[in-house]
Amino acid sequence: MIDWAAFFVVAAAALVSSAVVVSLYSLGLRLLTTAGRVPVVEPAEFTGAITVLTPKRAAKEAKRARKAASANPLSPLQKQIALLGAYACFVLCSAAVLYGVYLIVPALHR
Repeated sequence: MIDWAAFFVVAAAALVSSAVVVSLYSLGLRLLTTAGRVPVVEPAEFTGAITVLTPKRAAKEAKRARKAASANPLSPLQKQIALLGAYACFVLCSAAVLYGVYLIVPALHR
C-alpha cells in the first residue's frame, strides 16, 4: 500500500529544495555580475561540431560584458560585498546539494 502522506511530504521537500538551490545559484550569478565579474565563457572548438558562438559574436559579447562592467555605479566596497555574497550563495548551494547526496546515499550514514 502506498503511504500518500509520506509521498506528498517527499514531493513537497523536493520541490522546495530544488527551488532553494536554483534561487541561490541565480542570486549568486546576479551578485557576481553586480560585482563586475561577468561570467563569459569562450566557445568550445570541436572538430566537426557546431560552434556555439562565432568568433565575431564572441567578440561582440565580450565587448558588451566589458561595457556593462565599466558602467557599474557601485563603490569598490559595495562590489567586494557583492562578490562575497555571490561566493556565499554558491557555497550554500553546494552545501544543499551535498546534503541531498548525503541523504540519498545510505552508505554515508554508517
